[in-house]
Amino acid sequence: MMRKLARGERLVAASHNSGKLVEIEELLAPFGIATAGAAALGLAEPEETGTTFEANATLKARLAATASGRVALSDDSGLVVPALGGAPGIYSARWAGPAKDFAAAMSRVERELGTGDRRAYFVAVLALVWPDGEAALFRGEAHGRLEFPPRGTRGFGYDPIFVPDGYGETYGEMDPALKHRISHRARAFAKLRDACL
Repeated sequence: MMRKLARGERLVAASHNSGKLVEIEELLAPFGIATAGAAALGLAEPEETGTTFEANATLKARLAATASGRVALSDDSGLVVPALGGAPGIYSARWAGPAKDFAAAMSRVERELGTGDRRAYFVAVLALVWPDGEAALFRGEAHGRLEFPPRGTRGFGYDPIFVPDGYGETYGEMDPALKHRISHRARAFAKLRDACL
């Protein structure tokens, strides 16, 4: 039986990405669960040494839970482009460099893809880790296609080039409430909600 999160619980969102923190806070708020970001608690950003989304999510949540003594929730996510051999994948943030320049990262995707197949999907893996080491993983995917040039200023990361299947707008153009219902993170969160809330 999966452990449940209690209403009023305060967990650590083990991320230093402000866009992810906002999405995680908004997803948890209806359940009465407050979050504190890792940076706000003075927790260092760990080096992501895993070779999968699952491994990196677990690594980040485990370190935050151990350091804070609280339940920790982390997200490892990225854009997977099959025509690029799955890149940028787990290296999605690293493609943006130390300055987190996602305009440069999106240009690199466009340059390396050329006239290749534009199908792509986002992956989000949420890891929930308790201070005693118990852990649970939840994976969500959102499939779609890439569009260039980037469109829209909402969202973060690669959102301005990703059009989810069944829609005409990029995540960067989409109303945030709609994105929160259909995104890869929302799909992973729905699994977490069903299991733990």
